[in-house]
Amino acid sequence: MKAVDIEPEQSLSSGLIARHNRAMNGAVFTLDTLQTPIGMALIATDDQGHLRILDWQEHEVRMRRLVGRQYKSGLDLVPGRAPAAIRKNLAAYFSGELGTVDDIPCAFGGTDFQRQVWRALREIPAGTTLSYGAMAARLGLPPSTARAVGLANGANPISVVIPCHRLIGANGALTGYGGGLHRKQWLLRHEGAISHAPLE
Repeated sequence: MKAVDIEPEQSLSSGLIARHNRAMNGAVFTLDTLQTPIGMALIATDDQGHLRILDWQEHEVRMRRLVGRQYKSGLDLVPGRAPAAIRKNLAAYFSGELGTVDDIPCAFGGTDFQRQVWRALREIPAGTTLSYGAMAARLGLPPSTARAVGLANGANPISVVIPCHRLIGANGALTGYGGGLHRKQWLLRHEGAISHAPLE
């Protein structure tokens, strides 16, 4: 995150000073919560209104560890309110307006390869799924990279909006999902991609 120059004579509250000091040492995101039909979501946004994290409350420890790896200079999550448009679009998605998440601006850390996979995930339309091998092929990679695609998929910090749940096993099984396979199954049913699918 680019440091912000603040003149010494500027009058800042202690809270703003603390936030500025944290920003000088790494990424600072606002952390909010949103109740959904499949549990309490944690949503983190940056100061430009980009969604940076969407995970689930009971997985907060795992989420902080996962995302912390993607921001080597450090990460600070400060309680606050996400932009109204992001909250509105997420609520609309869970109410059945599936396309609303496509309009949510996202930004992320991660490696070049991870970012390549995450951008490609957003191109999978709601109501459809791909296998890990098919995603590798879509990226112009050999089938042997399917496992690497799976690992990048599993490191996705923005559930639902970057739809990692739309990647499934070659046999149609719902394979691992950081938020829990019950959520993956619910999301795919909600989107009309499956009526049922074997859990793996």
